[in-house]
Amino acid sequence: MTEHDAQPISVDVRTVFLESQSDPSSQIYIFAYTINIRNNGTVAAKLLSRHWVIRDANGKVQEVQGEGVVGEQPYLQPGEQFEYTSGTQLETSMGTMGGSYLMRTDDGSEFKAPVDEFLLSGPRTLH
Repeated sequence: MTEHDAQPISVDVRTVFLESQSDPSSQIYIFAYTINIRNNGTVAAKLLSRHWVIRDANGKVQEVQGEGVVGEQPYLQPGEQFEYTSGTQLETSMGTMGGSYLMRTDDGSEFKAPVDEFLLSGPRTLH
């Protein structure tokens, strides 16, 4: 087992419902999420791509895959972190999102850094 097998990348997520950009009467709910990616390992790693699975309350699933995040492929030395904000649109006021980042270390090995499923929740949906 190498040091990067122990998931040295931690991911923290904050979400916010963007009421001013949403239109519930048209089933448009806009959410922003801020992601903090931290390299807690002992080797540098570059974020190559992302994979998201987004589910709304009706069971509709969207999969998003692509290179990097917000147009960047951050390279994180041990102890460094990268934070970005992005967004998604749902047809319901509540849903979930989760996935992974594909990372590559300096020695060329690749691994997935999981992003635990997190809640997207608009106003008056949690009691």
